[in-house]
Amino acid sequence: MEGELYLFSPIALLLGLSVLVAIIIVGFSALLGPKRDQKSKLDTYECGASLLQETARQRYSVKYFVIAMLFILFDIEVAFMYPWAVVYRKYLSGGKFILVEMAIFFVVLLIGYAYVWRKGALEWE
Repeated sequence: MEGELYLFSPIALLLGLSVLVAIIIVGFSALLGPKRDQKSKLDTYECGASLLQETARQRYSVKYFVIAMLFILFDIEVAFMYPWAVVYRKYLSGGKFILVEMAIFFVVLLIGYAYVWRKGALEWE
């Protein structure tokens, strides 16, 4: 086992060089880059707009969170299709059970998508 450790040396070398290059680039930027201190750079800033409201308890529309949850939900469901695609080629010569399983999964996915679309949850105002 210890004799095969040399197989990982290219990975360790690449990792070491990457860290070294990152440190050199950040160091040169800190040394040679312009330093312009301005009051506007110290202001609170988020998502492209200054935060000018007086309280941190600003209310957000629930649509923002619904779209975020739907994105995560459909993204995870699509991620489940990748392992199926890998296994499908292996069982292609066998029965069609795995194909029917994925067809049912896809139909349920489409029903959920149609329901969300019909309810107007994907409309951004």
